[in-house]
Amino acid sequence: MISPQDITGLILAGGRGSRMGGVDKGLQNFNGMPLALHTLMRLQLQVGTVMINANRNLSAYESFGAEVWPDVLADYAGPLAGFLTGLERCETSYMVTVPCDTPRFPLDLVARLAAALEREGAEIAMAAGPEADAQGQTQVRTQPVFCLLKVELLESLTRFTQGGGRKIDAWTAQHKTVIVPFDQAGDDPLAFANANTLAELKQLEDS
Repeated sequence: MISPQDITGLILAGGRGSRMGGVDKGLQNFNGMPLALHTLMRLQLQVGTVMINANRNLSAYESFGAEVWPDVLADYAGPLAGFLTGLERCETSYMVTVPCDTPRFPLDLVARLAAALEREGAEIAMAAGPEADAQGQTQVRTQPVFCLLKVELLESLTRFTQGGGRKIDAWTAQHKTVIVPFDQAGDDPLAFANANTLAELKQLEDS
């Protein structure tokens, strides 16, 4: 079994927050606490150590008590820039990524990803959760920013990003990936609901 102590958690808080009016999303309050701190406390229960990937207000993030690292790629290159930054700094055999704007992600996220990774002999385990489409139909969709990765994938990701690659799916497709659905009885249907706007954040608080 993969031990939680062998896994480093990485909180992705490096985005522009453009759909939230350019505010620093991870520092917006959720139930009276900054989103990223809420995420940190939820993730700390599941892994050995946690890092934060952020590109501004670094001292505010550092005040949460975790190491904070800005993107190693320039110009807000997206989540893969955070993956790359984390893998470069990771000192354990595995790293799990979680965005800062999905405050209800499962408390057994890491355990279920790790079990699937080991069972399938995979290099990446990716969560999938229920999501409503434009027609209001619920489908189980992959959640590529919720990934458990072997740290040895650093070389592959470095090559991919140096070649201009920015899409998570295009990179993970190069490796043996197991999809882990979180749609069982007892799973929170809003576990992967993320807040892109302040209104959505309020809605999540009230739900």
